[in-house]
Amino acid sequence: MELISNIPFFGDFLSTIIAFVGVLGVVVFVHEYGHYIVGRWCGIHSEKFSLGFGQVIWSRTDRRGTVWQLAAIPLGGYVKFVGDRGAASEPDFDGLEEMSESELSRSFPSARLYKRALTVVAGPFANFILASVIFAALILWQGVATEKPIVGELFALPDQSYGLQIDDQILEVEGQAVTNFGEIFTIASNMDPPGAMEVLVLRKDLQLLVSAPYLLIPGVHSVDPLSAASDAGLKAGDIVVEANGEAINTFADLQKAVVASGDTEILLNVWRDGFYLDLPITPLLREFPDGNGGFTQRVMIGVYGALAYLPATETPTPWYAAYNGVRRTVNYIEFSLNGIKHMFLGNLSPTNLQGPIGIAQISKVTADQGFTRFISLIAIISTGIGMLNLFPIPMLDGGHLMFYVFEAIRGKPPSKKTIQAFMSIGLVMVLLLMVFATYNDLMRL
Repeated sequence: MELISNIPFFGDFLSTIIAFVGVLGVVVFVHEYGHYIVGRWCGIHSEKFSLGFGQVIWSRTDRRGTVWQLAAIPLGGYVKFVGDRGAASEPDFDGLEEMSESELSRSFPSARLYKRALTVVAGPFANFILASVIFAALILWQGVATEKPIVGELFALPDQSYGLQIDDQILEVEGQAVTNFGEIFTIASNMDPPGAMEVLVLRKDLQLLVSAPYLLIPGVHSVDPLSAASDAGLKAGDIVVEANGEAINTFADLQKAVVASGDTEILLNVWRDGFYLDLPITPLLREFPDGNGGFTQRVMIGVYGALAYLPATETPTPWYAAYNGVRRTVNYIEFSLNGIKHMFLGNLSPTNLQGPIGIAQISKVTADQGFTRFISLIAIISTGIGMLNLFPIPMLDGGHLMFYVFEAIRGKPPSKKTIQAFMSIGLVMVLLLMVFATYNDLMRL
C-alpha cells in the first residue's frame, strides 16, 4: 500500500481508493452473500447479485440464471430476488400479479414468513461471522501472552546498551520477585524517578543480573486514524524524546505535556529508525470512554503507548481463539450501541459519525500501519455494518424484520400502500444520515 502512496500526485489518492474499496468490498460481499446463500437454501431465486451501484462495469450469468455484476459506485451492494422491485427488496406488487405459478414459487414475497426472515437476517449475521473469524484468526496468528514473564519482543530504543534479551525469563525486578508482566508494570509505575531497571533473569539455565530499559517508555505502539498524531506524521515505533524542548522520559510525561498544552501546537522531537525528527502537532479535544459506560472530554493526540519489552506468546487452542473472536465482536457491538445511546442523550457529539470519505481515510491510514491493522479494520467495519442493518428502519434489514413481526402478529402482511409509505420514509432517513455523515467528513477535512 505504501508503494502506491509513493507514486507522485496520484499515489495518496489511489491508495485511499484502493484501501476503501478493499474494506467495503469484502464487507459488502459477505453481507450480500449471506442473503444470497440462505435465500437459495430456502428455495428463493436471486436474479442479480451486485457489488456497487450505477453503471455496470462487469457481469456474468451463472448456471442458475443469477447475474453477478460489479458496478461503478462502490458504496454498497444488493441481491435482487424474484419478486423484488429493486435493490431495497420492496415487493414488486404489479410484477407479482403477472407471474406464473412456477415463478411465484421461487419469489421472495411468496416465500413462507420464516424463510423470508432467515434470508433477511442472514446478511447481518454473515457480517458478525466474518468479524468473529477474523478476530479468531488474528488471535491464532499473533498468539497470546505466556503466563511466565518471558521476554518475547524488544522495542527499538535510541540507547540499545541494555542487557535484556529475547527469551529471558524475568525472575526479579528491582529486587522484587515477579511471576507475571502485571507485577513488572506495577513496579515500574511506582519507580520515582523512572529509569533503567535492575533485572534478574534466567537465561539458558543461568541466572544473570542485567540492566533493562524502563518499561513504560514514551513509545508509540499505534496511532488512531484521523487523529492529531496521524495528521502530524507520528508512526508506530516512534520514541518521543522531547516536547517543546522538555525531556520526555515516560509515556505519562507525554500525556502530561499534551494535557498542559490545551489545544495549542506542541513541537515533538521524535526518534525513528536512528534519526531524530521534529514534528509539530496540535492536540484535539475529543470524547473518550470514561471506563464507566459514559464519555468524557479529553485533550489528546491519538496515540497508544508502547512497552519497552513485551511478553512471549504461545499459540492458543482453536476453541479459545473462536470464543474470544466472538467475544470481541460482541464487545464492539456493545461499545457502538453505547455510543449511539450517548449521542441521543447529548453526551457524545454526533460529529463522531463517519461517512464514506471518513471511512476511506481511515482505511488508507490503517492499511499504511500494516496488514494486521487493516484486517482488524475489516472486522470492525463488518461488525458495524451488520449492527446498523439490524436497526428497525425501513430500507434496512431490520425494517423488513419489523414488517415480518407485524405480519406474524396480524396474520397477513401490511398493505401495499403501507409498505410503500414506510419504504419512502426509510429512504429519506438513510439519505439524511448519509448526508449528515458526509458533512462531518467534509468538516474534518
